[in-house]
Amino acid sequence: MTGLFESQAPRPLADRLRPQALDEVVGQDHLLAGDGPLGRMVRSGRLASLVLWGPPGCGKTTIARLLADETELEFEPLSAVFSGVADLRKVFERARQRRLAGRGTLLFVDEIHRFNRAQQDGFLPYVEDGTVILVGATTENPSFELNPALLSRCQVMVLKRLDEAALRELLARAEAAEGRDLPLTAEARAALMAMADGDGRYLLNLAEEIFALGSGPDGQGAWKAGDKLDTAALARVVQKRAPLYDKGQESHYNLISALHKSLRGSDCDAALYWFARMLAGGEDPHYIARRLVRFAVEDIGMADPAALTQSVAAWQAFERIGSPEGELALAQAVIYLATAPKSNAAYKAYGAAQRAARDSGSLAPPAHILNAPTRLMKDLGYGKGYAYDHDTAEGFSGQDYFPDGLPRQNFYRPVERGFERDVRKRLDYWDKLRAQAKKGGPAGDGDPEAE
Repeated sequence: MTGLFESQAPRPLADRLRPQALDEVVGQDHLLAGDGPLGRMVRSGRLASLVLWGPPGCGKTTIARLLADETELEFEPLSAVFSGVADLRKVFERARQRRLAGRGTLLFVDEIHRFNRAQQDGFLPYVEDGTVILVGATTENPSFELNPALLSRCQVMVLKRLDEAALRELLARAEAAEGRDLPLTAEARAALMAMADGDGRYLLNLAEEIFALGSGPDGQGAWKAGDKLDTAALARVVQKRAPLYDKGQESHYNLISALHKSLRGSDCDAALYWFARMLAGGEDPHYIARRLVRFAVEDIGMADPAALTQSVAAWQAFERIGSPEGELALAQAVIYLATAPKSNAAYKAYGAAQRAARDSGSLAPPAHILNAPTRLMKDLGYGKGYAYDHDTAEGFSGQDYFPDGLPRQNFYRPVERGFERDVRKRLDYWDKLRAQAKKGGPAGDGDPEAE
């Protein structure tokens, strides 16, 4: 019920500019255009249950309201933050009564991922039989946060962060509504849109702050008529939006994936960017340090063994001197890892050895490499025939160290990059000596580097 004087109450600019039709929504043409999935639903007059997934300020709530209007459904809004089981029961009962009267209900649940699994299960029968058309809004990845059963009954619509064109259109609408231009230079205007970081609601809130600067209680504004704020003045007046980042959710995994793959692709600048993004979002530097160590052994390995040393040293440096100085040590490690030669040969060798160990069961070591501290063990042949490698001219006996019953395996296959080029020469040299030893041929010259 609307109050008598509600229309006279002040309303935020973002609320006043809320679109009244779907074609007024900016930045989501891939969904709302005539050939988009939501556009087709509206044209057909049949709306399916949906999950609107997108960042804050991209229009999820507005789209849900307009979908209800366009399809002549009763709009029932709920917030998962403030609503409980009792609220859900009331909504479902009202929806059931409407259905008996031949009318439909669009149940909009904001922050639907906040409902626990049991509460989400409570939607299923009402969505299944069509008592409600469910439209959930979430900023989190639905595949992580929603029950598979509920997700299977909904179509997921991915909304995009607003691009520069969409933000520019919102500012134009704000200026039309206020009847005046924002007192900003061209550079400050671009900076204002950058501050919003794709969030339309935040952009309009910033614009409202700037408009308010020109109307103080004494009629004197914060600047003289005709003056424009430059970028520096803008930074003093409004606050930049904090980057979107949740250390426990999808953005956490997306950014560490971006950092890892940038390092693997030897893109030093991109790696530094994602590293800085994670720190700006509040990520624990210890977590980043641990992942750098993992990268050093997984993607560089023996191509540059110093990569591990550099990563561990950066981690220790950060722990000793703390933030923010210690973050420079991590940045140095990022640069070293990005520019180092890459090889996952050690990583693959370890995986292959693990598989062979699982598949081979409990094979014993060959008797000739077993110690024989007792007479009985010597009598059983322990240590018999063992060749002490240092007693050979080459420092290499060529004996077989795999268990009896398991043919010799080749787990480690170094690449022709970095330090592994030299390792490859050594392995090839020892393979040659091993083959000669099997044939009873002459030994090598004892210098693998000469091969």
